[in-house]
Amino acid sequence: MEKEDKKGVDIEKELTYKKRNFFEASDEKKIGKAYEYGEDYKKFLDASKTEREAVATSVKYAEKNGFKPYVFGEKLKAGDKKYYNNRDKSLVLFVVGSENISEGGIRLIASHIDSPRLDLKQNPLYEDGGMAFFKTHYYGGVKKYQWTAIPLALHGAVVLSDGRKIDVKIGDEDGDPVFYVNDLLPHLSREQYQKTLAQAIDGETLNVLCGGLPFKDDDVKDKVKLTVLKKLNEKYGMKEEDFLSAELCAVPAFNARDIGFDGALIAGYGHDDKVCSYPALTAICGLDKPVHTAMVVLADKEEIGSEGNTGMQCGVYEDIIDEICETLGAKPSVVRMNSKCLSADVTAGFDPNFASVYEKKNASIISCGTTICKYTGSGGKGGSNDASAEFIGFIRKLFAEKDIVWQTSELGKVDAGGGGTVAKFVAKLNIDTVDLGVPVISMHAPYEVISKGDLYSTFEACAAFLG
Repeated sequence: MEKEDKKGVDIEKELTYKKRNFFEASDEKKIGKAYEYGEDYKKFLDASKTEREAVATSVKYAEKNGFKPYVFGEKLKAGDKKYYNNRDKSLVLFVVGSENISEGGIRLIASHIDSPRLDLKQNPLYEDGGMAFFKTHYYGGVKKYQWTAIPLALHGAVVLSDGRKIDVKIGDEDGDPVFYVNDLLPHLSREQYQKTLAQAIDGETLNVLCGGLPFKDDDVKDKVKLTVLKKLNEKYGMKEEDFLSAELCAVPAFNARDIGFDGALIAGYGHDDKVCSYPALTAICGLDKPVHTAMVVLADKEEIGSEGNTGMQCGVYEDIIDEICETLGAKPSVVRMNSKCLSADVTAGFDPNFASVYEKKNASIISCGTTICKYTGSGGKGGSNDASAEFIGFIRKLFAEKDIVWQTSELGKVDAGGGGTVAKFVAKLNIDTVDLGVPVISMHAPYEVISKGDLYSTFEACAAFLG
């Protein structure tokens, strides 16, 4: 009987599928690398709270690793490392491989560097009740109540009347003032308590508190507002009219920190989607004379549908592919047909505190590795790319050869909600595409949570795919 039982155990081990925990499947050396990589990622995250900052930080990193600016029409050869900065808000990096691009296509990773936030309106500054405020328009899918009563920083760019662009970043450093969205005290919240979470905080009440000192002149009408304007003028040379040509936003003033006694998890603002952008960036910058031509896109505007001339729907990304093909003597249609893409975006990590919205068997579990989402969308896969079995098979084989810890996932129960990524926009170019990324807890909150194991396995996946 013991022999029969043992045989059954062996058969079970051979035939059944179980997810692996990164920390259980890895030796101490690899776990140490994951922790070290996490420290570098936290620095990147803190320096990249907006898409503009993410581009600037990524360009510096790329240049340190031998990348040079790309000029449309320039001749290319194997080994060239180039980047294209699109309006300081999106970035393309590529390395020309040694193989025939017509046969091997391009290995592409597409991620995004924008995150939910509070954008200042074009005419934002006003005074009321002895306080000065900025009117805002929230950006992306936020739970509005999460943005009240937390410290905020002000980041962005202002173009002054003389055409000069001024960078603004205040609220993150020790000694900086922070900003704030007021909430209603519980003693007077009887009516507010009767509302749903979606209704309790109205978008027009997400006003950022920015001052409280009256200007000392009885002839001035809005004294607190004038004090704020005077401070802005002294520090940045701004006048109120300059808000009309500004892109300023309020972001959480928190810096990334480890969570818990063991330091296995990282809390931070903007994990979605910089926790996938950073592995893509570091993977392509680590390439040395690759066989495949590799490309990484760090796109803007994903949180609002990938629109505009810096979002993934912009034609510039296709233009760059066409330009590369032309200089290498290849037909773009053939290259795209033979190309492969990872749409590097986060997915919802299973949270046992809200288990009812997940189907656990097909949910991503924290620390069980980078996650492949064959399809996203909502309901009946609406708006989804839905990758082919053949492409999933290719990825599966590649990850097995490199011993990468990975898992599969859906974005919650079938009818619980849903969401999308840039995958469908890349797939429209006739490129095999699948979503891959890090599971996130509290996604789109001002402070999200990820695992260092999942972060590092995503880097390993990106490096294996590009290499």
